[in-house]
Amino acid sequence: MKINLITVGKLKEKFLVDGVAEYIKRIKIFAKVEVREISECRTVEEEGTKLLAQVPRDSFLIVLDVAGVELSSEGLAEKISELNLRGVSDITFLIGGAFGLSDEVRRAANFRLSLSKMTFTHQMARLIIVEQIYRSFKINRGEPYHY
Repeated sequence: MKINLITVGKLKEKFLVDGVAEYIKRIKIFAKVEVREISECRTVEEEGTKLLAQVPRDSFLIVLDVAGVELSSEGLAEKISELNLRGVSDITFLIGGAFGLSDEVRRAANFRLSLSKMTFTHQMARLIIVEQIYRSFKINRGEPYHY
């Protein structure tokens, strides 16, 4: 399986850089991982076009969206497992910038995922989603994960 992470902007805080790097290292035990970053744009429409241009062809696109479906950790693990059983071998998680997502990005999504009803910075969302992807692989393998 391959996991793509497409985001707006670079991580700035060291604790986020270190945390994301640690979880990506852990995910690589289970899947190939590629991170693609685009620079911030003047409008969400321009950002949306640039983000979508980075999505690999035939990848299942999961867009992080405050208006998306909230899943538990087990629910995300089940979603990833279901995709794998359907023969999907390439999943892209897309995180928009500080001003949200364009309608074009929302329409392009195969699935819209909400991390919470709370608001997180897009940089913090990156750390949360890579941790949850790692947790999903551990859950799907029946391995304990409590750290």
